[in-house]
Amino acid sequence: MNLSAVIVYAYMGIQPNGGKPTTNPTKRPQAQNAVLMILGDIADTAWRMFIPTIGATLLGLYVDKLLGTTPWLMITLMILGTGLAGLLVRRQLTRVSKN
Repeated sequence: MNLSAVIVYAYMGIQPNGGKPTTNPTKRPQAQNAVLMILGDIADTAWRMFIPTIGATLLGLYVDKLLGTTPWLMITLMILGTGLAGLLVRRQLTRVSKN
């Protein structure tokens, strides 16, 4: 039974299927929820790894160009960004393992 039929039946006060209980059409199956949760964790991990590392590297390139210190600030900030990414992923793993 589709959602619009359930809404119409609820509005009219009519029980579909001769009064037999029906399942909630808006509730997702357990397996589908698990897949969405896993995909969400993967996306969360991806930004935690790439944003600090790439952002720090690009910032290092920009500051190196301004100050003429190529490649030292880029390398330093890339290492710091990688360390920050590792820390963020570690926090996420701790949070996920608690759940």
